Amino acid sequence: MARVAYIEAHGGPEVIQWRDVDLPAPGPGEVRIRQSAVGLNFLDVYHRRGIYPIDLPGGLGMESAGTVTALGEGVTALSVGDRVATFGPVRSAYADERNVPAAALFKLPGDIPDDVAAAALLKGCTAEFLIERCTRVQPGWTVLVHAAAGGVGLILVQWLKAIGAIVIGTVSTEDKAAAAKAAGTDHIIFYKTEDITARVRDITGGKGVPVVFDGIGMATWEASLAATARRGMIVSYGNVGAPVTGVGLSTLAAKGSLFVSRPTLFDYYVEAEERAAGVDRLWSMIRSGQVTIEIGQRYALEEAAQAHRDLEAGRTTGSTVLIP
Repeated sequence: MARVAYIEAHGGPEVIQWRDVDLPAPGPGEVRIRQSAVGLNFLDVYHRRGIYPIDLPGGLGMESAGTVTALGEGVTALSVGDRVATFGPVRSAYADERNVPAAALFKLPGDIPDDVAAAALLKGCTAEFLIERCTRVQPGWTVLVHAAAGGVGLILVQWLKAIGAIVIGTVSTEDKAAAAKAAGTDHIIFYKTEDITARVRDITGGKGVPVVFDGIGMATWEASLAATARRGMIVSYGNVGAPVTGVGLSTLAAKGSLFVSRPTLFDYYVEAEERAAGVDRLWSMIRSGQVTIEIGQRYALEEAAQAHRDLEAGRTTGSTVLIP
């Protein structure tokens, strides 16, 4: 009997419900995993709210780690007892046990703990493709990272510092500023009380930054536009506040012939070779100590609604895991 979360309607954290289900045997190409840690991401909130609509009733959660307990027909790359992790695209990670397509799973190296994998895989692979393949940040560049103390933000900061970039990070509180500084952020901007654009222009001698990583959305869009250097790129990779809408191409021209990208992880992790290479790069960054995964919060699995409330209220730092 598996304990599984589901929602019947989009809405607040209160729509998350739980039920016990008898799992069928894994189908062809599937494996059953007993989960030891589940990662919490803003993507889960988008699904719950309906910002990214899902079929209802439906499950929540993309990211988890655990152990293979059964194999479906045709699965040869995995064995019972293998430690594995996934970042999706199959949902329903909020569960203590589930069936998952084998192709969506990555074997875990012996030196990567389950909780670290569940906290790191989606956010870390996001940082990998944003920095190394989407923007191709170069040593010496000064870049702006919004929400620098968030789950993705802290990984972005560490990764950027590892490749030799200079990082400006926006945060909301002194505690988050301390976390961002510890990760390597060179310049802190308190976005609630300081003028982001003025500070960025001052730090960069008036030029602005060649790259902005913006996971906030509409609330920071104007500041991102104004802080970006001529021919620079704004990477809008999330909607913590609200989605960016009403973007005019003439505005991009007027602000300095800017580029804007709205990338998704699953368009950069498509082919088996690029999936393997991206994940191996993440593990190597963690293994080398250049990226440390901060698990700022742990909740029992069925405390997922409270975890959502804390995430949306900005009360979390770093990554959050749910423990079945």
